[in-house]
Amino acid sequence: MEAGDMRWPRQLMSLLFVLTLLAGPPIVLLSLVGAPIQGWPTAAQAREWVQNPLTEQTLTAALTIAAWLVWLLLAYTVTIRVLTRLSATVSWLRRMPLPTPLQATAGGIAGAAVLGVSSHAITAPPSPPTQPIAAGTLDEAGNLTPPDGDVLADAGISVAGGWLPRDVAEQVSAAAALVWLRRRRSYRPRPPGPPSREDTDLAPMPPTVAAVQAALADPTPPPSEPGAASAGSSLLDRPTVSGAFPRAGVGLTGLGAQDAARGLLVTNLLAGRHHPAVSVVVTRSVLAGLLGPTAETLGPRLPGLAVIDNLGQATGFFSRDHPGRGLGGDQAQRDTQDGSGSPGPTLIVDAASATDNAETLATLAITSAAVAVLGRFPAGQTWQVNPSGRTHHQDGSGPAGPRMCVLTPVTATDLLTVIAHPDPAPPQPGTSGRSRHPSLAGRSPQWDAAAQDHLVRSGNDTRRLQLRVLGEPTLLLDGHPVEIRRTAALQVLVFLAAHPDGADTRQLTDAIWPGLPRRSLTGRLYTTLSDLRATIRSTAGVTLIEHSDDRYRLDPSGVTVDLWRFHHAVRDATTAVATDATTWKAVIDAYPGDLAARRTWPWLDPIRETTRRHVIDAHAALASASPDAREALAWLQAGIRIDPYNADLHTRAVSALITLGDHDAADHLRKDYARRLAAAGDLPTETALTTATLRDHPVIPTR
Repeated sequence: MEAGDMRWPRQLMSLLFVLTLLAGPPIVLLSLVGAPIQGWPTAAQAREWVQNPLTEQTLTAALTIAAWLVWLLLAYTVTIRVLTRLSATVSWLRRMPLPTPLQATAGGIAGAAVLGVSSHAITAPPSPPTQPIAAGTLDEAGNLTPPDGDVLADAGISVAGGWLPRDVAEQVSAAAALVWLRRRRSYRPRPPGPPSREDTDLAPMPPTVAAVQAALADPTPPPSEPGAASAGSSLLDRPTVSGAFPRAGVGLTGLGAQDAARGLLVTNLLAGRHHPAVSVVVTRSVLAGLLGPTAETLGPRLPGLAVIDNLGQATGFFSRDHPGRGLGGDQAQRDTQDGSGSPGPTLIVDAASATDNAETLATLAITSAAVAVLGRFPAGQTWQVNPSGRTHHQDGSGPAGPRMCVLTPVTATDLLTVIAHPDPAPPQPGTSGRSRHPSLAGRSPQWDAAAQDHLVRSGNDTRRLQLRVLGEPTLLLDGHPVEIRRTAALQVLVFLAAHPDGADTRQLTDAIWPGLPRRSLTGRLYTTLSDLRATIRSTAGVTLIEHSDDRYRLDPSGVTVDLWRFHHAVRDATTAVATDATTWKAVIDAYPGDLAARRTWPWLDPIRETTRRHVIDAHAALASASPDAREALAWLQAGIRIDPYNADLHTRAVSALITLGDHDAADHLRKDYARRLAAAGDLPTETALTTATLRDHPVIPTR
C-alpha cells in the first residue's frame, strides 16, 4: 500500500481520539455530578464550610472543579494548535504564486491536449522531483540546513563570497589536492626535528577553498538540472534557453556584474590549468578593478592569463599561429560550431574599450570562447546580473540567461591562489617558520608541554579507552570498537587528538564546518559533543572530553592516543644524546598509517603532512646512516611506500640502484614515478626525475 494510503487512517484515528478527549470528560461530569456551578453559596453555607471544610460534599466539589480545569487546559491546547495550523495554511496560500494569464492559457491548452489523448495511450509515472541542495549543508540527520536559511535552486555550492557551479567547485578541489601533491613531491628530508616543527610550505588552503572542499565531501551530491546550466568553464558547451553564450559578446550590468566577471576569470583559468595555451585575456584596468591591490602581484603568477593594455595587443592571442589556438576567420567559426575546433581564450574588457574598438572586438569574437563586456554592449546583448548570479536581458526581451558563477574579490583571490605559481623567491620546503592558520595551533610549544605531562605508559596501562587516529580513526574500549554515530563527532575526536592542548568553540566549528555561518553552528557543535559524551559515558562510564574556559580537550588520564605515542617517539629521537638506528626505527614502528586515512576533512592536510614528514625523515636518516647500499635502498623503498610522490626519495633510490649496477630497475623506477605523477594530474614536464642527481646524493658505497 502506498504511503499516502496509509496516512489517512492514522489521521482519522488521531482526529477521533482528540474528539473523544474533548467530548468525553464533559459528558461524564455532567451525567454523574451535574453542572460545575449551581448558584453562589449562601451565608449559612459559607459559615458551615468555614467550621467544617473537609466534608464529603466539599471534597467532591473540589475534585469536580479540578477535573473541569484539566479539561479546559486540554481544550485550550487543542484550540491553539488548530489556530496555528490554520494560520500556517493561510500564510502558505498567500505565498503561493498565481498563474499569469499567459500561464493560465498555456495550462488550459495543455489540459485540453491531455484530455484529447486516446484512452489506450500508455503513460509512464512521473519520477519524483529532485530537490537540488547546496552540497555540504546537511545536518547530522540528513536534513537540509542551507546557509542563512536559503534553499538553493541550482546545483552549485554557496560560499561566503559567492556561488560556484558544482563542476567549478570540483576543479577547485582538484587544484587544491594538486597543491598538496606538489608539496609532497618537492619536500626534501632533513634531520628529524621536534613534533612542534612548522614548515612554511605547510600553510593550509585559504578559507574559501576549505569551504568548497568540505561541501564536496558531502556524500549526497546535488543532482543536475537542465535549468541550472551555468556560465562556467566552457560556456559554449553549456546550452541555455537562449542557445549559447552570445558569440558576438555580451555586456554585464547590474549589482552582480563585477562578481560575474570574476567568476568568468576564475572558472576559465581553472579549466585551462592543464593546458599551456592562454585561457583568459583581460585588460590591465579591468583586472585591477576585479582583483584590487592583489592584481599586480597575483596576475603575473596565474598560468593561462594574458594581461593587455589595449585590444590591439589581444590579436596575437587569437591568431592562427598562436600556440594552442587555431583557425581564425569563418573556418574557426564553422569548426567551433560543429565541435571540430577549439575556441580561443575568453576575453574580458570594459565598455569603453568595446565601444572604441568595435570592429576589433567583432573580429576577436569569432575565435574566442566568450567575450564579456563590463557595462552595456551596444553591438550585442546586455545581461543584467543580480548578486546571486542570475541573469536576464537588459531590455526585458527574451528568456532569462544562465546562472553565472559570482565571486567577491577576496573569494576570487582565495580560489586563484590554488593555481598560481609560487612566489619568485619561495622559502625552502625544509625551513621552519610560524604558521598563519589556527588549525596548526596544536603543534605549538604548548603541544610539547601537554604531551610531556602524559607520556606513553608501558604495557601495564590500565586505561580502557584507546583512540587510534593513525590509519582508520577508531575508538576502542577494551579492544572493541565503540560506535560513533555522527561523522562530526569522529572529527572532534581526531581534531582533539591532534591538539592535546585543546581547542575552543571557534576553532572546532571553523575546522569541522568551514564556510558556514558560525552563529548557526554553535548549537550543532553542542549537540555533537553532547551525543559523543553520552555515547562514551554509557559505554565506558567515563567523561573523555573535558570542558574548561570554553576549551575542549581529551582527558589524557582516561585514554591512550596513538598519535601522542608517535610524537613521543619523535621527541625521543630528537632529544637523545646519541641518536642511533633504534630511535629512528621506533618512529617508523609507531606510524601504522596516515593521519585519519582516506578522510578528506580540509583541516587535516597540514597536520597529516607534518606527521608523514617525520616518518620520511626517519627513513632518510636510516638510509644515510647505513653502510650497506642494499640496506640503504631497502629503507628508501620503505619511505617511498609511505609517500610515493616524494621526488627526493625516488632520486636517492635511483642513485642507489645505479650504484648497485641495476640500471634497468633505475629506469623502471623513474618511468613508474613519472606515470604516477601524470596520473595524479602533475604534468610530467614538471618532474625532475629524468636522471639521478648524483651530485646531491653521492654514490653509496658497497661492501
